[in-house]
Amino acid sequence: NNCPSEPRVMCLTNSPKTKDVHFIMVCDREQFGETRCQLSNIKLVDGTRLWETHLRPILIQRLPGTQGSLVVQQHITSTLSSLSAGWSIDLDSFQSPTPRGQVTFTNIVATLDPSAPRRLLLACHYDSKVLPPDPRAPERVFLGASDSAVPCAMILELATSLDAQLRSFKQIENADSSPLLPVSLQLVFFDGEESFEEWTATDSLYGSRHLAERMANTPHPADSSHTTALQAVDLFVLLDLLGGPDPLIANHFDNTGRLHRQGLLTSHPSEQTYFRKDVYLGPVQDDHIPFLHKGVPVLHVIATPFPQFWHTLDDTEENMHRPTVENLTKIMAVFLAEYLGF
Repeated sequence: NNCPSEPRVMCLTNSPKTKDVHFIMVCDREQFGETRCQLSNIKLVDGTRLWETHLRPILIQRLPGTQGSLVVQQHITSTLSSLSAGWSIDLDSFQSPTPRGQVTFTNIVATLDPSAPRRLLLACHYDSKVLPPDPRAPERVFLGASDSAVPCAMILELATSLDAQLRSFKQIENADSSPLLPVSLQLVFFDGEESFEEWTATDSLYGSRHLAERMANTPHPADSSHTTALQAVDLFVLLDLLGGPDPLIANHFDNTGRLHRQGLLTSHPSEQTYFRKDVYLGPVQDDHIPFLHKGVPVLHVIATPFPQFWHTLDDTEENMHRPTVENLTKIMAVFLAEYLGF
C-alpha cells in the first residue's frame, strides 16, 4: 500500500490572474484530523451500474417543465432516497420568464447532514437543450449525453458506491453529539443551465442563478443572524461535458498518477492524464458562475476544448467512452474520500 500515513486532503490553489480556483494539490489540513487513504473505495465504483442503472434513464429529452424533465427528476430522487446514508432531499422549484414564456424549473438539492457547519458541494445540470430538428431525421432529439447526463450518472454512482462509507461518516459524532467533522457532502442537480435561444445573462443558468441567490438569503445554521447557506459552501465542484474520449481538463487531481501506478484505472495509458496543470483556456460560462461571483471557491471539472459533438444531435451514448467515464468516477471517489476524510 503506497498510501501516505500523514493527514492529507485535497486542497486548492488559485490562478493569480483570474482569482478562480483551478488546480488541486495535496496538503495537510490538521482540522480534519487523521484522514485515511482508502483506495479500496474506488473498487466499489461499478461501471455497469453507472451505465445501465444511472445513465440510461437520463438519456431522454429533458427540457425544463416537461414530462421528460419530471421523469429524470424522479429517477434522481428515487435513487438517492433508496440509499442508506439518509439524504435530505429538497426540490427547489420556481418559475421564471424565458424566451419561450413562463417555465417551471426544479433544482434537486440532496444534503448528507444538513446540520453540518460546512458543505462540499458537488454539482451538475440535468436539463437538456432545445436544438432544431435534423430535416434528414426529424425524429432525433438532443440527448446531451456528455451535457450533462454522464455527470449526473457519475454523481449518482458516487453516492451509490460510497453509500456505506457516507452513512458511517454521517454517524461519526463526538462525546457531546455534535458532528466531529466540519464538512458534509451536498449534491446539486441544476435545472435550466441551457439557454432556450441565444446565450445571454438572462437566458441561461436559470437554476444556478436562483439557487445561489436563495442560499445567499438562507441563514445557516437556521438560527444564525450572520452566516448563510452560501457561506457554508467549503468548495463548489461542478462536473460538465464529461464522457467523451481523451478529455483535457484544466485542473489537476494529484491522485491520478497514484491510481494509474496501482493498475486501478481502466484502459488508461500512462500518457493519458486527463488533468493538466499547464493548460488554462479561459473562463467558461457554466453553473459555477453565479456562485463564483458571490465569492464561493470553485473547482470546474469540464472538458476543454469542448467535445466535437457539443450541442449537436451526436452527443449520444454511442459517442461516450465508458472506460474514461469509469476512471473519472474513480478519481472523484478518491477525491471525496480524501476531502471529507473517510
